[in-house]
Amino acid sequence: MTEGSPSLSAEQGRSAVLAFTFLRGVLAAGLGLGALTVLVMVLWISSPAPDDGPGGALHTAAGLWLLAHGAELIRTDTLGGVPAPVGLVPLLLAVAPVWLVHRAARDALEPDEGRPAPSAAAAFALVVGGYLLVGAAVALYARDGSLTVHAPSLFFPSAVVVAGAAAAGVWTASGRPIGPPSWAPVRLHEELARDGCRKRADTVCRSAAAGVAVLLGGGALLVAVGLVWHGPAAQQSFVQLSGDWVGRVSVVLLALVLVPNAAVWGAAYGLGPGFALGTASTVTPLAFSGRPALPVFPLLAAVPDQGPGAAPNWAAAAVPVAAGVTVAWFTVRRAAPAHAARDEAWGLRETALTAGLGALGCGVGTAVLAAAAGGPLGTRTLAEFGPVWWLTGAAALAWTTLLGVPGALLVRAWRLRGGDGGRWWRRGPAQEETAEAAERTAAEAAEGATDGATEEAPVAQAPAEVLEQAPGRTDGGRRRWWTRSGPGEAGEKAEPVSTPGTPPTPGWAPGGLPAAAGGGKAEDSESYDFLPTDPWHERTTVRPPEETGPS
Repeated sequence: MTEGSPSLSAEQGRSAVLAFTFLRGVLAAGLGLGALTVLVMVLWISSPAPDDGPGGALHTAAGLWLLAHGAELIRTDTLGGVPAPVGLVPLLLAVAPVWLVHRAARDALEPDEGRPAPSAAAAFALVVGGYLLVGAAVALYARDGSLTVHAPSLFFPSAVVVAGAAAAGVWTASGRPIGPPSWAPVRLHEELARDGCRKRADTVCRSAAAGVAVLLGGGALLVAVGLVWHGPAAQQSFVQLSGDWVGRVSVVLLALVLVPNAAVWGAAYGLGPGFALGTASTVTPLAFSGRPALPVFPLLAAVPDQGPGAAPNWAAAAVPVAAGVTVAWFTVRRAAPAHAARDEAWGLRETALTAGLGALGCGVGTAVLAAAAGGPLGTRTLAEFGPVWWLTGAAALAWTTLLGVPGALLVRAWRLRGGDGGRWWRRGPAQEETAEAAERTAAEAAEGATDGATEEAPVAQAPAEVLEQAPGRTDGGRRRWWTRSGPGEAGEKAEPVSTPGTPPTPGWAPGGLPAAAGGGKAEDSESYDFLPTDPWHERTTVRPPEETGPS
């Protein structure tokens, strides 16, 4: 339904495009509300003895839809007659509304062919306006039900959540740019572009997101271990809450939408601050103190036993350790890549600053999730339920900073050891031979340049087939594939000698034979290495002039 849209021609003007963008926001809100209403109605119809009529089910669906956006509900039908707040938001229930408004804003800037596109600001404002209009109508409808909405929570955090999702959609449609906005001064854009700020900002975002993901994964693992450890208690609470199959399905669905909340609680437990089970009880790895206000629910069976913590409880510290290592690893991937040389790597200060900013982002993200995962479930002892957001965020920042920054510097130093980016220990035989050949070629080129500067004329080179087979000499650790003729000293020109009637003897001789008249002197020939007498040697050897005879 979000992809299919009535065709609008370009002649219909800008007003029609803006109206259709506003309609996208309305449609996104309607889809989320409709899907949740269908689910609630199915459960109500399947219930053998519903407590209320279809109007009550619709009011419940409206309240749950508002709760998914972060709005705080007020439950009026309590046993004591005192209204009780419900502010604990099932995070999985909030995924669908956030994704719908994100997609509506994104698709508004990606129109079909032949249709003009609105500006980014217009798309954001119209999508958010259409969505919030539906939200206001639903809040008015829910006033007559058993779950009414607390009016200030419609502005914060509900409107902020919708605006953030729409802004993310506009940012995605714009190509996910990283940097200051377009209206910022040009000088700021130039400075950030010259300093490589965009690359560092991308690294910070990736490392922070990876750290938060590891914390959530570790928290979910802690919850799973706790449920397995307290399996009989979890089964008993499940049976106690559900009498028939409809009730069991409802309990299972409620547990599923609260799984992300449980993962955040587990992460807060591993970080150290833990979470509150009422105003008089706190659960941390060190101790489970106070008198908990523990409702009967399967996920709460994973809570550790009361009393001081033991070694299994302290093992939860492995979760923040893994998050700190992850922040360090994602930072070093850009700061000192595996195949980068030393001059291509970031400096110590730049690496430490990037890792620190990644840890800060991880702390901020964890604090936001902790604030969303908790909330009141009633009055008095149930007024506080879940982790304390600022303590959880501070703990995440401390863990990832203390482990991420030194870890990033250590991994960077390890990769850059040896002065070649750490590549020498990854070379295979083929790479070693290639490197040696390159070094030998460079040395011969340097030696040839030196000889050319001291000699008056270049010395002739042997044919390629001779150079390939000649064993040569070893001079300073390098092979000499040709030698000069004549007894000249180092740096002295060697003059070839020829006799009348005989063609001039080349300035080189295979294997270092002296090309002098009369066969040369014995003491001169002893300083040369001779080639073996192979067939090619017989064809290419130059005989002394006295053996050639008159031409």
